[in-house]
Amino acid sequence: MKKRPIIGITMGDPAGNGAEITVKALSDPAVYEKCRPVVIGDAGCMEQAVSLVNKSSHIKIHPIKEVKDACFEPGIIDVYDMGLVDMQRHVYGKLSKMCGEAAFQYVVKVIELALKGEIDATVTNAINKEAINMAGHHYSGHTEIYADYTHTDKYTMMLAHEELRVVHVSTHVSLRQACDRVKKDRVLEVIRIANDACKAIGITEPKIGVAGLNPHCGENGMFGVEEIEEIQPAIDAAMEEGICIPEKKPTPPDSIFSKALGGWYDIVVAMYHDQGHIPLKVKGFVYNKSLKKWDAVAGVNVTLGIPVIRVSVDHGTGFDLAGTGESSEVSLVNSIDYAIRLAVNRN
Repeated sequence: MKKRPIIGITMGDPAGNGAEITVKALSDPAVYEKCRPVVIGDAGCMEQAVSLVNKSSHIKIHPIKEVKDACFEPGIIDVYDMGLVDMQRHVYGKLSKMCGEAAFQYVVKVIELALKGEIDATVTNAINKEAINMAGHHYSGHTEIYADYTHTDKYTMMLAHEELRVVHVSTHVSLRQACDRVKKDRVLEVIRIANDACKAIGITEPKIGVAGLNPHCGENGMFGVEEIEEIQPAIDAAMEEGICIPEKKPTPPDSIFSKALGGWYDIVVAMYHDQGHIPLKVKGFVYNKSLKKWDAVAGVNVTLGIPVIRVSVDHGTGFDLAGTGESSEVSLVNSIDYAIRLAVNRN
């Protein structure tokens, strides 16, 4: 039992749905058979979330100030209580400096605990970028916070849903900037990170697909030369290092994900944010138009290249549903499972 990894889960923006979906996810006793979860957040918010999720009325919140004081028992949610939210001022679904500050500090604390070795992996609920900026913390997302606080220069984002995995050459920049960032050294760096990521989850001989940037991979320079001047040289260098890229050249973006779903690759290197995000979310986000609700909001986000394990839900704060108890916990459950897998393989 002692070998179960300790997973630190941030509560996310207190005005969002993070607390609710955390209560839902940790209501399943099976989670405790695989790991020892501890929530980094505010006990008051978690207590309120328990009352919102009717099926979880048996759940008890256990506030702690040190990880060593956690119970790690089904039916008890251990909360590393930061005490940052004034519940008298707390409002679901509303941007606030208070909630932005709290969400940011939860992330800083979970990174600190991971770097100190008190937890084995971190899982993050959604933050609101506008709220953390209101609080004076000018980051474009979790990935950049983790990179800064772990002093990491070379990192990237991986999205995963079932057997579809995608890493990105660039993420939170404009499309114009993203095109400018497709350079040989960066593409090669991300191919290496993708290869290492697959090995970290137990794929011994990863097969990597590398997307082109332009339509039809530029048609030999007719629609752009990035494939010729930047991407192909990166592929050649990676293959010289022994990395397996089955097609030995960039694959057109409009077909690479269908091939990945068909088992051609274990992971895809996308050239920019939406090139990778759109296919993942088409597969993982399922909206029921007859019931007018989401049947699934699945998928996870993993930050690669940093010295700690970080997995996140692949959705936002859900301000429109926050406080209703109706938000889906599927992405969080997937994130916890992925974090466990990474932690066990690392150990």
